[in-house]
Amino acid sequence: MSTHVAVVGAYGSAGVAAAERLAELSDLRLTLIDDGDPGGGLCILRGCMPSKEVLSAAEHRFAVRKDDRLSGSSPDVDLEAVVEQKNEQTSNFAAHRRAAVERLAERENVEFIHDTARLTDDRQLAVAGRTLEPDYVVVATGSSVHVPDLPGIDEVPVERSADVLDTTEFGDSGVVMGFGYIGVELVPYLSEVAGMDLTVIEHGTRPLDEADDPFGDALLEYYRESFDVDVLTQANEKRVEPTEDGGIGLHVEVDGSERVLEADQLFAFTGRRPALDRLGIEETALDPGPGWVEDTMQTRDDDRVFVAGDANGKEPILHVAKEQGFLAAENVRRHRDGEELREYENIHHHVVFSGLGVLPYARVGHSANSADMVGIDHVVVTRDAASDGVFKTKNASEGLARLVVGSNGTVLGYQGLHYHADAMAKTMQLAVEMELDAREIPDRAYHPTTPEILDGLLREAAETVEQSP
Repeated sequence: MSTHVAVVGAYGSAGVAAAERLAELSDLRLTLIDDGDPGGGLCILRGCMPSKEVLSAAEHRFAVRKDDRLSGSSPDVDLEAVVEQKNEQTSNFAAHRRAAVERLAERENVEFIHDTARLTDDRQLAVAGRTLEPDYVVVATGSSVHVPDLPGIDEVPVERSADVLDTTEFGDSGVVMGFGYIGVELVPYLSEVAGMDLTVIEHGTRPLDEADDPFGDALLEYYRESFDVDVLTQANEKRVEPTEDGGIGLHVEVDGSERVLEADQLFAFTGRRPALDRLGIEETALDPGPGWVEDTMQTRDDDRVFVAGDANGKEPILHVAKEQGFLAAENVRRHRDGEELREYENIHHHVVFSGLGVLPYARVGHSANSADMVGIDHVVVTRDAASDGVFKTKNASEGLARLVVGSNGTVLGYQGLHYHADAMAKTMQLAVEMELDAREIPDRAYHPTTPEILDGLLREAAETVEQSP
């Protein structure tokens, strides 16, 4: 009798990755389940793709506004056209994802159920009036928006990131809770396309927690100067209340004293949490607390349940979800066949479309901080974008880049907060994951192109390594 595997959340990035890999095993019976309407996964419907669509419109306006060589008034952004085009693009992307799942379901060993699944016992699923008892379950239910449990939060309207992507009219002012990657991307959008007077609450000293301090400091200055955003650092929300004029009043603690921020709208860009509420985990032996999913994607409490993507709470990033989905499928096969399971080894690889994508942040591999924390002997070289004339000629001289190199010359990590840093991330991923020697990478960017900044970093790093005792 063939092994039966159920994938719950088959439309998402992790789920479809697991499904595609598992469907290749002809000696396996596969049930794919998703209740998405229209279906397509978070990244496609409400995350990565639609956000970049709307950011691009604001980016074009910003590029015109900040260029002193251009005269005349800045163009307005037609928000109705932006949302309409976003919806069309999103619809097409989602249809492509659904079609991929439907094609899988055409295989003899694969079934797709478009309905909600709930665990009623260990590896027992109730779905569409049926009870399934698969040998293995892969959970890929993604994540949901996290809104802080502040006193009064239920008494005022709160705008989430998905709301922003659908909005064609904004108020004159807003208060933003959350300055992680979602806030960093959407705050300049609100400023640029809506002209909102914004105050942002940042719990720490600076944004970009994963970055070395100079990058967060540079981004903070850029937002204050280029977008006229008031960022309150080391601030904490206390409570919120409606105001008499229909707005909101957010009480925050800053520098040991409390103040009230009043605005037309309240935005919560406060992250996401695993979407497990509707799954019925309480009916099983699973305890979704800290460390409940191993690096094999296998749950600690049931060796036949695997959790991939945002649902496991490890790292809610699209490419990570896909990689975990592939690994979960591979480890289902390995477990069935009595082979040793593989662990997920993640090389840090993030891109944040800060500054409307004009000043994106990218990190691949180690930062100086993370290399210090694990005790790696290394050298650090940093270069301002303004040091390379090509950035000046493109009217994009803000920002900086940094390279972390081992004492033996191995490229350990790159960070960039500059024009085209997002596009350079792939090149630097190759350097880091292939463990290339900085002294052996060709010093040859094509002039005048922005990767000159990489040549400068590698050149200085090679010289530093050679001169080190």
